Amino acid sequence: MNNSILNTLVLGFAFLLLFFAAELLYRRCKLKVEISRKIVHFGSGLLSLSFPVFIDNLWLVLVLCLAFVGLLALSFKYKFLKSINNVDRKTHGSLLFPIVVFVCYLAYTWSDTLLFYYLPLLILSISDPMAALVGKRFPIGKYQFFGSRKTLMGSAAFFATAFLTSLICINLLLGIPLLVSAQYSLLLALGTTAVEAVLAKGYDNFFIPLSSMAILLIIELYPFNF
Repeated sequence: MNNSILNTLVLGFAFLLLFFAAELLYRRCKLKVEISRKIVHFGSGLLSLSFPVFIDNLWLVLVLCLAFVGLLALSFKYKFLKSINNVDRKTHGSLLFPIVVFVCYLAYTWSDTLLFYYLPLLILSISDPMAALVGKRFPIGKYQFFGSRKTLMGSAAFFATAFLTSLICINLLLGIPLLVSAQYSLLLALGTTAVEAVLAKGYDNFFIPLSSMAILLIIELYPFNF
């Protein structure tokens, strides 16, 4: 428990360093806010992946996540952390991120399966930023659902990275045959790509991992093999 408390404090400091680095890049290096946001998004995801290794207490994870929800809420109100918040659209993505990290950790403790933690966060941390970056760099095939403006290129990038991430995670953590892993990965990639395509205002940060966990639960309860 004492090690977990120390590790929680170290991880909290690491998150603060990540925010500080993003602010420096945004203010001093004039990095575009969309890029600095993605750096924080990706970095936060990678740091969060260490939780099951370094923190063995659900309540410590809850305290850490709530602390960052509070920090981010204050940053909205008092207009700081501009490297995250200074975008020309309304988004709740950064605020939802620590919440979904705790939900994933809760799912991991409930299922006693690391896949329920690692895979949802990896898809969110890798596929979501990749979709945004590719979509902006190659804005081909623009479409819109419920106010969500996306591109076919961005969705293709999301699908490809979600499929590869799922394939690697499922094969490594479950040790099932590659063909079966590919079938499950295809289902996960399709489901999460659909969620990312229709959601806007940062709500995908919450529902992409949630949909990943729902699909994993379905696979666990009703395994299939074509």
